[in-house]
Amino acid sequence: MTDFAGKNVVITGAANGVGRLLAERVAAAHARVILWDVDAQALHELSSNLKRQRLRVLSYRCDVADREAVKKTAERVLDACGHVDVLINNAGVVTGKLLLAATDEEIERTFRINTLALFWTTRAFLPSMVGRNTGHIVTVASAGGLVGAPRLTDYSASKFAAVGFDEALRMEMLHLGYRIRTTVVCPFYINTGMFEGVKTRFSWLLPILKPEYAADRIVHAIKNNRRRLIMPRFVGVTPPLRMLPASWFDALVGFFGVSRSMDEFVGREGKLTQGQDPAALAEAPVGSDEDTDN
Repeated sequence: MTDFAGKNVVITGAANGVGRLLAERVAAAHARVILWDVDAQALHELSSNLKRQRLRVLSYRCDVADREAVKKTAERVLDACGHVDVLINNAGVVTGKLLLAATDEEIERTFRINTLALFWTTRAFLPSMVGRNTGHIVTVASAGGLVGAPRLTDYSASKFAAVGFDEALRMEMLHLGYRIRTTVVCPFYINTGMFEGVKTRFSWLLPILKPEYAADRIVHAIKNNRRRLIMPRFVGVTPPLRMLPASWFDALVGFFGVSRSMDEFVGREGKLTQGQDPAALAEAPVGSDEDTDN
C-alpha cells in the first residue's frame, strides 16, 4: 500500500474542486502536501487553512500550461523537499464548445493543461523517483477519455491522451523494472461547478458524482495501489462495448444520454454556451469556461 504519512505529495490544480479535497485528505493523512495552482488567492486560502490545522504544506503558484514555469517550480520543490513520493496530476480545463466554436487558442490550452502538463510534471519528478526506485504517479483523466461526446472534442481528445499516457508510462516502468506505481482515474461528471449544467439520463447508472465521494475514492485507490479507477462502475462497460460495430456503439451512447449530456452546459460562468447550430458558429463564437480541477 502507498502510505501517505511522511511522504511528499505534489497536487496540481489543488486550490479548487476535487484538487482541494484531495489536498485536505492527503494532508490529514500526515503527508507534506505541495500545492500547485494558478489561482493565487484560492491557493493562499487553502494553504493558510491547512497550516492553522498544523498540517504540513507548501504552496506554489504555477500555470501547468507553461512548460518553463513547471520546470522552475519543480526545481524549487526539489530544492525544498529533496524528492517527491507521489505526484497527483489533477489540473484540468474544459471549454464545453462545439468543435467549430472553439478558438485555436482554447484548443491549444486544453491540450497544454490536460495533456502536455502530464509530460512536464512527470519528467520533472520521475528522475528522483527512479533514483530512489519508488514513487507513485496519478493521472486524473475522465470518463471523457473513454468515450467522446458532443461539445467535448478537445476535452475528450486530451483525456484519451491522458489515459494513453498513463498506460504507456505504466508499461514503461514495468519494462524497466522500476518500482514506480501509476494510477489513472476516469470519473463521470463531478459536481464541482466545472461542469455546471450537465445532465444525465439515468442517474442510478450514471450519477453526477459528489466531489467528496470522488476525492475519497481517489485517495483510497492511491493508498491501495490501484492501477485504474473508473467511477461509477457502469462507465467500465465502455471498453468492451467498443467491440460492437460503431453504429451500435453510437446508438447505445445515445440511449444512455451521453450524447446529450452537455446540451445545457454552462460551466462556472453560469451562462449557456451559444452557437450550438453549426451554421451559426462562424458568426457567433463564444467565451469558454475553465478551471484547475477535473
